[in-house]
Amino acid sequence: MKRKLVAILACRNGGSRLYAKPLQKLGYIKKVTILDVLIKKLKSLKIVDRIGLAISNKKENLIYEEIAKKNKINFIYGDDKDVLSRLILCAKKLKGTDILRVTSESPFPYFNNINHIWNNHILNDYDASFLDGIVDGCGFEIIKKDAFEISHKYGNKKHKSELCTLFLRENNSMFKIKRYFPNKFFFRKDIRLTVDNPEDLIVCNIIFKKFYNRNKLDLKKAIQFLDKNKELKKIILPYCG
Repeated sequence: MKRKLVAILACRNGGSRLYAKPLQKLGYIKKVTILDVLIKKLKSLKIVDRIGLAISNKKENLIYEEIAKKNKINFIYGDDKDVLSRLILCAKKLKGTDILRVTSESPFPYFNNINHIWNNHILNDYDASFLDGIVDGCGFEIIKKDAFEISHKYGNKKHKSELCTLFLRENNSMFKIKRYFPNKFFFRKDIRLTVDNPEDLIVCNIIFKKFYNRNKLDLKKAIQFLDKNKELKKIILPYCG
């Protein structure tokens, strides 16, 4: 059977620290949402067969259906808390064998080596391939749909939440997993480029304006910029770890 990689974004408008994180705006002149940036980036990846939104079935999330239709991508509705079941359901609708997972509040996934990782994932028949050890918000995960189904069957409530690859990571003897690590320059626990808090959004806005071009972030320049601008680093430091 031919392997098909589908990109799925789990979407919901919850969040006590910052409401509707995927819909927060980036840029100062022509404003776009984090979700807009992610969808456009994913569409530029030739290895991705289809893109889908796995939407929480609560009423406040209907806007994501409109976004999916506007961008001509697929969508499903599913359980608000059981994120893992939503990802599986969406993968089935997209007829995908494997899922590319990035979080819908992280606008800058580091896809520089993704073609190699996907080809290696197929060649070695991995259950999961993780880009780890990188600036928070810039990693990604490729997971076999079958591995997610095993995770859902044997995992508990925590494993079915937004921490949906936790069961694989905690039970790696059950799965064939490959972890990738970038150059040590990109392993920075004192920097984050994801949006969970208003302070994160301030920093991501500045980085987007200065360094995001043609669906790509120059991550090295972004890190060097933050190192030189210690006040920016200082406002996100309480959320780093």
